[in-house]
Amino acid sequence: MNTHHSRRTFLLKAAAASLAPTVAPRLLVGALRSESSNGYVVGEPGVEGIGAKILAEGGNAFDALVATTLAGAIMQPHQTGIGGYAVHAMIAHDGGRKLTALDANSTAPAAMSADIFKPGADGKVPGRVNEHGWLATGVPGLIAGMHLVAKQFGTRPFSAALQPSIKLLRDGFPFAGGSASAIKAAAARMGNDPGSRKIYYPDGKPLAAGATYRNPELAELLETLAKANSVEPFYRGDIAQRIADGFQKNGGLVTTKDLAAYQAKLVEPLPLKWDEQTTVHTVPLTCGGLTTLQMLAALRALDWGKMPVGLKRTHARIEAMRLAWRDRLTLLGDPDFVKVPQAKLLSEDYARECAEKIQTTVKSGKVLAHAVTAQDHGGTLSFSAVDKLGNFIALTLTHGNGFGAQVTVDGLGLTLGHGMSRFDPHPGHPNAPGPGKKPLHNMAPTLITRAGRPVIAVGGRGGRKIPNSVLQFLTQSVVLGKSLDESMNAPRIHTEGTTAVEFEPKWIAGDLEGLKKIGYTVKTAGAATLSAVALEDGELRAAMR
Repeated sequence: MNTHHSRRTFLLKAAAASLAPTVAPRLLVGALRSESSNGYVVGEPGVEGIGAKILAEGGNAFDALVATTLAGAIMQPHQTGIGGYAVHAMIAHDGGRKLTALDANSTAPAAMSADIFKPGADGKVPGRVNEHGWLATGVPGLIAGMHLVAKQFGTRPFSAALQPSIKLLRDGFPFAGGSASAIKAAAARMGNDPGSRKIYYPDGKPLAAGATYRNPELAELLETLAKANSVEPFYRGDIAQRIADGFQKNGGLVTTKDLAAYQAKLVEPLPLKWDEQTTVHTVPLTCGGLTTLQMLAALRALDWGKMPVGLKRTHARIEAMRLAWRDRLTLLGDPDFVKVPQAKLLSEDYARECAEKIQTTVKSGKVLAHAVTAQDHGGTLSFSAVDKLGNFIALTLTHGNGFGAQVTVDGLGLTLGHGMSRFDPHPGHPNAPGPGKKPLHNMAPTLITRAGRPVIAVGGRGGRKIPNSVLQFLTQSVVLGKSLDESMNAPRIHTEGTTAVEFEPKWIAGDLEGLKKIGYTVKTAGAATLSAVALEDGELRAAMR
């Protein structure tokens, strides 16, 4: 998360897609960077050049994004990695004429039970085994998802997309400050894990920021996948056996059968039609986008965009968010295993019902009363890409909080995500763990179409702050019709349904004082970091903040 000014500024007024757009130069804070006229990949500055090169060489947005994303996962190993638990994407392909969504979430192993993480008398999971260690990790979905995007939509082989990552792992690169801080904080656990100790704690000390980081074991794993031009060895070959052996040795649950059963999928997007021209599309459950769409529907029912700027409008937005988070934390789970009222939550009738509650509480100057619990969910990377053919993609990937489960498969250099931590530990909850279930998480890659053609792709990184930050962007771009630059730079709000509300520092001070009097606990804090690409006035543009 960051709160600095946008790294790229430009003009945007989203319009219908053009078959032959041009690409506008991007102004970065403090420096100009020359770009080709082929499109953009945005999401992690240290690796964006990989995507730009592929686009310049004639690759499409998907070729560029897969290679860039994998390299980003290598360079920011505390955020995600090849063993990351999930990747999701909203995709406009065939020149933007067709939309689909990628679901590559982790699945719980067949031996997972609903009560495995049952809290103790103090309400906490004993030993936090749902967060750290081999029980916290299920079947990794990230590499399967990246392979599916490359295979289904790219013009280059998957093996080509792996080459930049292999080179980084072989040659080494300066270890990121965030990664160095994360392994230092996790030393009590990771320093005692043989696979992690070998990679992140040379000579028994945490790898320092700026030190050269290499992972030849992981490079060898990726070379095996490159030779096969497939992820088959990872899920159904020798690598799968070695992963399963690591679980068995360390008390985990994932087996070769669990790995062999895993498949990344292309699924129908979840849409919300805003008006006759504009539709917002996101990845369906178990992604976080449903919550974003529910908040947006409530704002539409409130006619929020026409409310005067000031305390009442801010109050109304917060309560729309709080109601959606209440529903998220009490009703949502894997729809293949539990009944989730998705249609009701996005219906006009329910949006009007929520709007009436919000109008009443705003008029009375009070706070809606309901009990939910906020949690600390961090991590993730998010990339967006567009090419001159009109293809768009917003993609988010993660292994959860810092270094995920904080365990590494010894001999493979594969640090594993903690997707099982995203389950609710209470056995009766819709999002309780269970065999083959997918956990509810926060990623919310989103596409906006106008007149049936894509004009914006946006996603975010920052754990539970993602759905809310994407909403803030949509309130500006969709509800208020603001430019990409204005939408990206507008200050953001965060709440998880409690009365605690966070605001970026640029928020109006008068609103904050008024909200305190109403009954909110208010503080300033960072939001999720968003990356977006857009087409407007016949030009392609990109932004990140």
